Amino acid sequence: MIVFYVIAVGLVNKKKVYEEFIKGASDGFRTVIQIMPTLIGLMVAVGVLRASGFLESIGKILGNFTEKIGLPADIVPLALIKMFSSSAATGFVLDIFKTYGTDSYVGLVTSIMMSCTETVFYTMSVYFMAAKVTKTGYTLQGALLSTFAGIIASIVLAGMM
Repeated sequence: MIVFYVIAVGLVNKKKVYEEFIKGASDGFRTVIQIMPTLIGLMVAVGVLRASGFLESIGKILGNFTEKIGLPADIVPLALIKMFSSSAATGFVLDIFKTYGTDSYVGLVTSIMMSCTETVFYTMSVYFMAAKVTKTGYTLQGALLSTFAGIIASIVLAGMM
């Protein structure tokens, strides 16, 4: 239905719809090529951190503090990795679900946290690079604050269930 609407608007405005589509697709492809090194770098870094056991070690260390506020140590690596890659975080989520189940407290916090947080560094690097933004202002601080708020919200909401 929307395709017919787009074509109709294009015909009414005397636009060459197909040519505009091809131009947009070409621009999109160039953007993908520009951001590909950043994406590959992030994916490799996450893979190395996960395979080395570094994330689990950090989770155990930070877990001593986070468990006092209701964030289990097994979720700490997920909270960290989610800021870099949603795909890698999904792998952690599946591991958590296999270990604890989806209806456990850990499973609930995990589910809610995945919905309440953003891939801060991925989003900033990809979109700022594509848009050629050089002055980010307070973007990182705001994004980290909102991620922290999302983690707190997931702990509170899971505790209420």
